[in-house]
Formats: sequence, structure tokens, C-alpha cells
Amino acid sequence: MLQFILNDEMINTDVAKGTTVLDFVRYHQHLRGTKIGCREGDCGACTVLVGELDGKNMRYQTMTCCLMPLANAHGKHIVTIEGINTSNLNPAQQAMVDEGGTQCGFCTVGFIVSMTGFCMEDEQATYDKAVASVDGNICRCTGYKSIERACGCMVKSLKNKNVNSPIDWLIKKGHLPAYFSTIAPRIKLIKKEKTVSTKNNIPVGGGTDLYVQRPEEMIDKAANHLFDSVKYKDIKSKGGYIYIGAEATATDILQAPLMQKHFPSLDEEMKLVSSTPIRNMGTIAGNFVNASPIGDLTIYFLALNSDVILERNGKERILALNKFYLGYKKLDKKPSDVVRWIRFKKPTKTQHYNFEKVCKRTYLDIASVNSAALITKKGNKITEAHISIGGVGPIPTYLFKTSAFLKEKAITPETVEQAHKILEKEISPISDARGSADYKRLLARQLFFAHFIDLFPAKFSLTSLLLTH
Repeated sequence: MLQFILNDEMINTDVAKGTTVLDFVRYHQHLRGTKIGCREGDCGACTVLVGELDGKNMRYQTMTCCLMPLANAHGKHIVTIEGINTSNLNPAQQAMVDEGGTQCGFCTVGFIVSMTGFCMEDEQATYDKAVASVDGNICRCTGYKSIERACGCMVKSLKNKNVNSPIDWLIKKGHLPAYFSTIAPRIKLIKKEKTVSTKNNIPVGGGTDLYVQRPEEMIDKAANHLFDSVKYKDIKSKGGYIYIGAEATATDILQAPLMQKHFPSLDEEMKLVSSTPIRNMGTIAGNFVNASPIGDLTIYFLALNSDVILERNGKERILALNKFYLGYKKLDKKPSDVVRWIRFKKPTKTQHYNFEKVCKRTYLDIASVNSAALITKKGNKITEAHISIGGVGPIPTYLFKTSAFLKEKAITPETVEQAHKILEKEISPISDARGSADYKRLLARQLFFAHFIDLFPAKFSLTSLLLTH
């Protein structure tokens, strides 16, 4: 029996745990404001707020409920568009009306929910953050400028927000209905049940890959729902390594102080990974196990020379991530293996890291080519290098030969050009919907050059590298 609060109603249900939250709210609860759009987490028409108790307070995130298994709602507060209605239009709704932010209206509910989630953050509002909050919502009518103006109106309405008690402040100002103040004590009364694991059950985290690829099958599939495993959401330092739990999401990684400390560009890099709702759902283990040749997190952590730690029947096995992929969608993993941790050596001051991605849209899109690099230097010499690249072969590619060549080489344009010639032989791109093989080779070159330009701007420029080419 699953138990959660849907808007202002306590739900107890024995509906199949693999049912999507989208289908539950529409077909079982008859709340039709949440729309069926792409069913792939792209359009944002099904965006809901998911509230979870964090100490004494509720913390809310946006998620696309077309990919969210009902089991992941257990013990939480699920808020649809109906759940944020007040006696009058709330400021998000009013801003969209005033600025002409809606035409056909199909996408509007998702934008309103995302904007409301932005209001609930425990930090002061800015225009850039407001616009970023709707990065998971697509509108095919307005051209977005009217929606961006509505975001600006929202920011003005949040002036002097009490960031220490945002929900109470938002209720007082008419952003949220009053019942939100009752949610935390009601959530405390729900007992979290433990998932019973069996070796035949399929592990399910955020569902963002499984529910795109196998939606009908997942409804009744016997599954171990792992998304709320507190232990495996941890991000910690231990024995010279940083460990990331398998159920940590891209947002967890983005917000982790330990990661922020060691990766100065983390905010910019992680925001290239899909959209806010998907970052709130997609787990690092799910990204690795999906084995997409262009998985952003996979490419990111391949360059960190990471290990993946798998568990089978209570025993752990440590495997280099660059040995995890045997072929297209083939892993060095038995069905009974469960990914538990990802680890990599704690970066040092002599190491320099960079992540690059090119896709048709800057955000909310699959990469045409993505790449990452970790360069360790001493003086003007590279002492160690790890380069990864996606979209140019059947698996997420760790460039063994290119990385080995760079070791003990001088940091010069000539070195980079020679390394690029080796890279060219290591990749095997094909033409597909994301670009021709020639285009991907060009991107691979440009991203490889970009690592050195970004990491060592005093030594490299695009002009200097192209002159050697």
C-alpha cells in the first residue's frame, strides 16, 4: 500500500507501483490539469511539484510525472496544478495572463508549476534563476519572450521573500494555498516502507530511462524501487576518494558542497545535463547502466577515471568505469548486480578538469558530441591525462591511446595536434539524427581543443591550435 499526499488529500492506494504518477492523477484521481505530452520527459506539460520532508521543513522539486513511478511518490507531497490554485489567480498565473504568456494553453500548466517551484526555493529570487526554472518546459506558440517577461514579474513579486521560512511567506502573499502549512506534520505520520529486494526484480531509480524505453512493461514489472535509498544518495569523502551513491541525482551532485569545492565550474557543467525536472529525477547509476554512448554523466565521470562499485548477494565488486562497457548497450554486469557507488580520486590542485557538450538546443537535449578531460600538470608538462568522449562510437568512449600519448608531454599546440591525430583513429562516428559522421568528427576535434583552451588560456587559443592543424 502506497501512501502520500496529493495536493490536500491523503492517498492510500494499492494501484500497481509501476504506474506513472501522470496516469494515476489523470485516470485514478481525475485531475486533468496535468497534461499528457511527449511521455519522454521533454515537453514539461506533466510537471508536478514533489515535496519531501527535509528535517522539519518541506523541500520541493519539479519533476516530470510521465516518467515517475508511483512508488517514488510514497511518503511525499505531490502537487499538481489544481493543488496550487487559490481563491484568486496566484502571482504566477497572473503574470502569465498579464504578459500574454499563453496561447493554446497546453503547456501553460507546466510553466505555472515550474514557476511556483522556483518561488519555493530558500534563496532570493533573480531573473536568471527564474528563467532557468522553466528550462524543462517547452512552448511551441509564444516564442518564450512573453513567458520570460512573466518570469520577471514573478521575481518582482518575490522581493524581500523570507528565505528562512519561504512557504509561510508565500502563503501570506497569496502564492500558495493555506493548506501547505499543514503538509510537514502530515508527512511525518506516513511510515516509509522498505522495498523487499529479490534477485529477479528489476532495480528502478528515477525511471527517466526505463519509462522512456519500456513504459508499458514497467507498469506491472516486479521492481526494487531504489530512488529513496538514503544510504545510496550520500556523497562523501573517504580514504582519498569521493564516493557518490548510486541513487544520487544530477541535482544532488550539483548541490553537494563536496563537489562544489573540487569542481569550480560544476554549476555551469551540470546545467548542461538535461533540464531541471530531469536532473531532479535521473540518478547517476541509471545514467551509467543505460549505457547510452552520449550519456552526459557517464562521459563526465569517465574522465575522472572513476570506478563503479557493484553488489551481488551482499558482496561488492569494484570495476573501472572505462571497463564497464563491452559493446553497444552491453555491460560487464550480471542481472543480479546492483550499482551501489561511484568513486574517483579526490582532485588535487595540480589537476584541471573540463566538460564540454554540443547539442541542437543548449539545454534539455541529447548531445551530438560531449567530452570531458582531466589533465594533471607539473610545470609545463602533462603528468597524467584522462579524456572521454561521447557520440562517436557504440559506447561511452574513454580514449585510452590519446590519454596515454599525452602523458609526459609538453603543454604545447604541437602536443595537442599530435594527440588529436591519435583521437581521430580512436573514434568511429556514424551519421544519425544528431549529425553526420563528418560533423561529429569536427565536433570531436573542437571539443578536444576546447579543453586545452579553457584549462590553459595563457598557452592556447583557437587560432593557435587551428594553425597547427
